[in-house]
Amino acid sequence: MTEQTQGNTLQDILKWEEENNYSRETIMIASGQDLALGAVVGKINLGTCPTTGTAGSNTGGGTCTAVTAGAKAKLGIYTLKCIIGQTGAGVFSVEDPDGFGLPNAVVGYAYANDQINFTLNDGSPDFAYGDSFTIEIEEGSGEITELDLDAVDGSQNAYGFTIAAYDALNGAIAGVVISRNAIIVSADLVWQETSPAITDAEMAAALAQLAAKGIKTADEV
Repeated sequence: MTEQTQGNTLQDILKWEEENNYSRETIMIASGQDLALGAVVGKINLGTCPTTGTAGSNTGGGTCTAVTAGAKAKLGIYTLKCIIGQTGAGVFSVEDPDGFGLPNAVVGYAYANDQINFTLNDGSPDFAYGDSFTIEIEEGSGEITELDLDAVDGSQNAYGFTIAAYDALNGAIAGVVISRNAIIVSADLVWQETSPAITDAEMAAALAQLAAKGIKTADEV
């Protein structure tokens, strides 16, 4: 007699959820995804970051280039303002979309931050006090993907997990995830297969993100 091994069911993973499907959320799964039941997923909250900053009514002829989003980038407008203008150089303040100040940027040096990265380039004439650039990160598609720890569009953060297997290889499809208030057996979740594989620390961080959404871990019984 041939033995067959049954894979996990939703009941193996999900031990409790809120009534009236409150724990569940109908979502769109991004084209190209092939998700297993119980796959830990992220959500594309942020759109593509522009590659250059937009200059204000500047005196200086310099530019803002090499713009990329960091892992903790925020939706909205980053504002760069010249606070020290000098020949061949200068210093700009950097403010995130919520109005919080980030470390200052120095003209001619690559600016690296966990929210935003760019380079301010000197030009002719030199930057003057009050010159500015804006960098706008727009809203993303809101689609769901497999948790991608290398992404910077929001899908690097654990959003929930799938209640079924979904094949979206040929186009985006609707699906359902558990995204809040549930008790789960985390050992039965399915994680992204990467090389190198996801570490215990990365997995713990993702589970902490789920816990912050009310998705708590229980021992399997």
